[in-house]
Amino acid sequence: MGDSKRRKEALGENYGQQAYILPWLPITKTQAQQFVKWSNRGAWIGISFLIGTWVTIRFIGPSFGWWQVN
Repeated sequence: MGDSKRRKEALGENYGQQAYILPWLPITKTQAQQFVKWSNRGAWIGISFLIGTWVTIRFIGPSFGWWQVN
């Protein structure tokens, strides 16, 4: 008997279903990986936006006379 057949018999109905991170939390490992991926991407977009805003206010704005930097 092959390993996959033994695993299928041992797991029963749960065979082929993704495992949860915690038994009481209905989030699969794939969903957790997707959340980390998207939150990481969102963080880098926010950091880029912050840097772009800072460069605009600090350097580009005063050259057009928008803000006075003493």
